[in-house]
Amino acid sequence: MRKFWPLVLLLPAFGCGQKDYNADLLVKNAVVYTVDSKFSTADAFVVNSGKIVAVGKDDSLEKIYKARHVIDAEGKAVYPGFIDAHSHFYGYGLSLQEVDLVGTHSWDDIVDSVLAYSKRNTDGWIVGRGWDQNAWKVKQFPNKAKLDALFPVRPVILTRIDGHAAIANQAALNLAGIKPGQTIIGGEIETIKGKLTGMLVDNAVGIVTRKIPAPTDEVIQNAFIDAQRNCFADGLTTVSDCGLPYTMINTIAELQHKGALKMRLYVLLSDRPESYDYLFKRGVYKTPGLDVRGFKMYADGALGSRGACLLQPYSDQKNWHGFLLSSQQHFAEIAKKVYDKGFQLCTHAIGDSANRVILKIYASVLKGKNDRRWRVEHAQIIAPEDMHYFGDYSIIPSVQPTHATSDMRWAIARLGEKRLKTAYANKQLLEQNGWMPLGTDFPVENINPIYTFYAAVERKDLKGYPEGGFQPENAISRQDALRGMTIWAAKAQFEEKEKGSIEPGKYADFVILDKDIMKINGSELPGVKVLQTYVNGDKVYEKK
Repeated sequence: MRKFWPLVLLLPAFGCGQKDYNADLLVKNAVVYTVDSKFSTADAFVVNSGKIVAVGKDDSLEKIYKARHVIDAEGKAVYPGFIDAHSHFYGYGLSLQEVDLVGTHSWDDIVDSVLAYSKRNTDGWIVGRGWDQNAWKVKQFPNKAKLDALFPVRPVILTRIDGHAAIANQAALNLAGIKPGQTIIGGEIETIKGKLTGMLVDNAVGIVTRKIPAPTDEVIQNAFIDAQRNCFADGLTTVSDCGLPYTMINTIAELQHKGALKMRLYVLLSDRPESYDYLFKRGVYKTPGLDVRGFKMYADGALGSRGACLLQPYSDQKNWHGFLLSSQQHFAEIAKKVYDKGFQLCTHAIGDSANRVILKIYASVLKGKNDRRWRVEHAQIIAPEDMHYFGDYSIIPSVQPTHATSDMRWAIARLGEKRLKTAYANKQLLEQNGWMPLGTDFPVENINPIYTFYAAVERKDLKGYPEGGFQPENAISRQDALRGMTIWAAKAQFEEKEKGSIEPGKYADFVILDKDIMKINGSELPGVKVLQTYVNGDKVYEKK
């Protein structure tokens, strides 16, 4: 009797005429870009228990599977959920709680925005982000005088779009104990004629930001949820958050456990002793929604704030090379330690000098071709003679195509024509290993992965400039651009067997667009909209 008992329990269900469902979801009548090894397309796919179980033709799958829910895509294109290989997800979420300075056109615009924010938020520090002096008529760093006049007591700090420079008022500088003429390794505290201007570059910024009270639990949760909402609306289903403190791991895990945070995160821990201690003792932290197995170092700053470390002086500032943010000894010691423990190392490097330092240190540790997937984040300016390191030592360039189209108007002033030829060299970098992950570095750039795709294949900004594309020889194909923000981004974080393509056994993370980015005219790409986004086969966004 015991053997047959389950069968007896099931018989009434069949006898009552209930449908014999064997799948949760069928997506049909679609143009499905699977992004499998053959880059094949399909008409339909089936989802059960959060994973894809079959991919093929409408009629064939409908004969085999009875799904509880059916999506008729009405001929629309369906893609794997987009993956951002380099972002600052939590930082972006925090910026949504602060003064938004993106798109401001002058210092006066910024001051007006801060004043308006201060009237709505009357207590505590005023923190903002997003200004870019290169977009102003007068392309110079600002001075804190107006902030001092408006806020003589209330501390203010406003971070540049790249996150590598900030301006603080005197109240904030006083709290941080900063004095005129003070120096710091890997940073700059600007002093002109014996007076602080308020401008801080790279490591100097941290002197002030460390004085800002920690955000409350409510602010932290709002940051994650707000960031998630916007990312889902743009078709992102996984993001790599680069450089978080280890203390955020439990926060993320708790939010995911409660079901509040459905975004999948690949987290790189910050370059701090406590981060290494945490992961070395604990080992890889892996759940379906959270993967922690690597670290993020910063070799130098950003080109826009002249903190990128160059082999030769800046073309627009004599005798200035930028600087490394830590000693070469530090980078070498960390590389050896991380290698010995078997973890991933990813290093921010913008300038050709910073890239050379990191590439040589990586090479000395990796010793040859390998599958450790160590990455150089940005890999923005590479001396021609250093390009081979990527291929020779299987070093992965993790690039952000929109950086090229954001910087192109002023990068030549910083670098000159000769150096510019191997800057933002996406095609050359792709050729080194035959694959390359793509990201945005948001909130430095817009979170929209369609803009990433557009910049990668067209090499133009959202206004269609320049007509022939910026350095069009470094445009990549549409297939490679899509791979870069799906399967190759997954591979860059050791997750290509579970996501990044629409194939049986993988998570049912996918996005439906209103136009087919593989076929439409390039000028139409910036206007493409996400219709629906799915994670685990569950709809997390729908265009209203």
